Amino acid sequence: MKLYTTNYKNTFIEIAEDCPLNQGQEPPIKGNNKSVANYQYDMVKGNPYKYTSDDVFFTVFAIRKEFDKKDWNDERNKFFSKGQPCFRASSLTKRYGWGVHSNENGKVAIYGIETKEYQNFLSDNSIRKIKAMRSKK
Repeated sequence: MKLYTTNYKNTFIEIAEDCPLNQGQEPPIKGNNKSVANYQYDMVKGNPYKYTSDDVFFTVFAIRKEFDKKDWNDERNKFFSKGQPCFRASSLTKRYGWGVHSNENGKVAIYGIETKEYQNFLSDNSIRKIKAMRSKK
């Protein structure tokens, strides 16, 4: 079975052109349930360069679907047997002002647009830069 990936290497995903914020903002929790963006933020912000984007997207999916940990390997293969949206489509990059850097090993970290690190990635010619998807056409 062919497996797809959301991973990038040596790439910086810039915030979307129509992102309404000029600094990174923690996604607010609405009601009693965490959103996908909340889970992504918690995983990546608290653990820079620990996880690949595949790790983040599958873990969030598995937690929300309440899969038993023993089934994660099989469920992960099923999940990536179809193409999945990457961080270019995440609310973190589209709505909440976070750029996503993938290092040479494909591990990710997030940086608010207001940070020096974000600006350094923009001027670094050794990494690929791509924009997050716009929210509106």
